[in-house]
Amino acid sequence: MTLTIKMQKLSDLPTPSYAHKGDAGVDLYAAEEYELKPMERKLMPTGLKLEIPYGYEGQVRPKSGLAINDGISHANAVGTIDSSYRGEIKIPLINLSDKSYKIEKGKKIGQLIFTKVEEAVFEEVEELSATTRNEDGFGSTGL
Repeated sequence: MTLTIKMQKLSDLPTPSYAHKGDAGVDLYAAEEYELKPMERKLMPTGLKLEIPYGYEGQVRPKSGLAINDGISHANAVGTIDSSYRGEIKIPLINLSDKSYKIEKGKKIGQLIFTKVEEAVFEEVEELSATTRNEDGFGSTGL
């Protein structure tokens, strides 16, 4: 199954594409250069505007290589792009290392995955059904 995403490019960066057959995400690139200092956050433009179909969302996720090799991640971990959003995709990068990191224009800074979404209807009840877990959480199954 394929999903058609309408795209407006604001720069000369590569068009998002899948590196390998079966990959979940496409790479997103930095649209400008910037030196990210230790513990600094920067909202980095990607030079892309998208029209995501109703019933889907875009999830922007960090690049594992940037995280493990350079300490660069996303300040919001996973970002959501709603189908109604038409602005430029920007990624809130954070430098978790103790060294400055130069972001070059065209550098891969995130990956974008499309997922289906369901609209929920909330029903207020007096009590929820019981499970074997119930309210246990936050490490209750061990580490």
